[in-house]
Amino acid sequence: SSGINAEYGGSSFNGMYRHIIKRQKDGNPMKMTFSAIDRWATHPLLIKSFAELINKQLDTVDPKDRSKVVLLFSAHSLPMSVVNRGDPYPQEVSATVEHVMRELNYSNPYRLVWQSKVGPSAWLGAPTDEAIKGLIKRGNKNLMMVPIAFTSDHIETLYEMDIEYGEEMREEFPDANIMRCESLNMHPTFIECLSQLVASHLKSEGKTIPQMALRCPMCDNPTCGPMRGFFSSRQLPKTIAPCEDEAKEESFESFG
Repeated sequence: SSGINAEYGGSSFNGMYRHIIKRQKDGNPMKMTFSAIDRWATHPLLIKSFAELINKQLDTVDPKDRSKVVLLFSAHSLPMSVVNRGDPYPQEVSATVEHVMRELNYSNPYRLVWQSKVGPSAWLGAPTDEAIKGLIKRGNKNLMMVPIAFTSDHIETLYEMDIEYGEEMREEFPDANIMRCESLNMHPTFIECLSQLVASHLKSEGKTIPQMALRCPMCDNPTCGPMRGFFSSRQLPKTIAPCEDEAKEESFESFG
C-alpha cells in the first residue's frame, strides 16, 4: 500500500521496484507476486477513524470551549521543488482534511499545516510550529494537532508533535491548551478500513486505479516511470534500464 500520501508512498514503491529489478538482473528473480493498493485518502472508514479520534480528544475539553478548539491538521511537508513538479500529495492530504471536516459537520475552525522541514530550501507551509505560535498570539488558546498523514505513532508524532510542539510550546505559552488527538495506530475503525481495502483489492485481482500510472508532469526521477508501469501492469519491463541516478534519488538532494 502507498499509505495515504503520494510522495512518501512513491519513495517506498521506488525502493521496492529497484530491489525487484536488481534480483532480476542478478539472475535470482523474486518468486513473489506484487500488487499495489493505491490512494485511499478519502476512504469512508479512514475519514470516520479520524473523526472518532478527534471527537474523543474534544470530549476532554470544557464544553464551553469545545467549539473554539482550532484543529491543526499536521502533515509531513514537502520541498517546493517537489510540489512544483506536480506531485499530488498536497491535494490528496487536503482532500482527507475536507472529508474529515465534513464528517465532523464543520464543528470547529481548522487549518492544514505542515511539519518536519529539512534543510535550507523552501518547503510547503505554513509550518506547524509557526502556526501554533501565530494562532496563540492572535487569541486562540485551545489548539489540537491532528496527525493527518500519518498512520501510526513515530518520531514525528511522539517527539516532534508531543514534545517540540506540545511540551515546549506549553512552557512558552502557559495559558494555552495545546493538545494532540491520538494517531490511528490500532484504532478499530482504522483496522476495519485496512481490511476492507485489502479485501476489495483481492477481489479486483490486484487492479490499480488509472492515477497509479500517471507520473508528475515535471518528474525527473529515473525510476518512477518504470515503477508505475510495473505496479499498474504487474509485468516487468522487457528491457531493464539501469537506475543511474539512484544515489541522488535516495538523498535529501532530491528534496531540493
